[in-house]
Amino acid sequence: MAVIDLQGFVADLKDHVAEHGFHVHDERHFIETYTNRQTWEVDLHPDNACAGPLDMHVSIEIGPRALIEFEDEVNRVGEDGEPSDEIKIPFTVSFALPPLRTSPDLLVLATDLAGIGGPELPLDVTAVDGFAAVTDSPERAVSIVGRVEVPLSRIFMGQEVLCDVLDRCHQIGEFLLDRAPAWLGEY
Repeated sequence: MAVIDLQGFVADLKDHVAEHGFHVHDERHFIETYTNRQTWEVDLHPDNACAGPLDMHVSIEIGPRALIEFEDEVNRVGEDGEPSDEIKIPFTVSFALPPLRTSPDLLVLATDLAGIGGPELPLDVTAVDGFAAVTDSPERAVSIVGRVEVPLSRIFMGQEVLCDVLDRCHQIGEFLLDRAPAWLGEY
């Protein structure tokens, strides 16, 4: 039996994102049969974006070594002790827009988003140009990915771990939704 209930954490996370203005569309749980690595994925978006164009994706991943290390840490500190914050799992949130007709300046976009994400949610901003056919104009797809490390001890102790990150994700989503019509050529 696992010392930490990550399935329960993900279920609570789905409820928690709703409190931060998101709508959950789908959830997946993968277990790699050879290594027992587990990944939870949740598809969501800001409440006002059910019709698009922004897609968001949250993932949490943990390997069996981290679980074993954390169980050892909990056993080491005992019932009354508090486990160390050193064992962490990645929490990744991705923002994606459809191919854009008018591409934003990526440096300006990255700078604007860095101001929203701050040090609590560092962001990678990338773009890929795709060609449907050699004679077609390129279509640019922009992707934004934020990664934070979540201490297992905070999940174990039931402490709030992602409120600030979720607030920042919502602000980033709203920022992208405000600018998306111009980038998509809708006006």
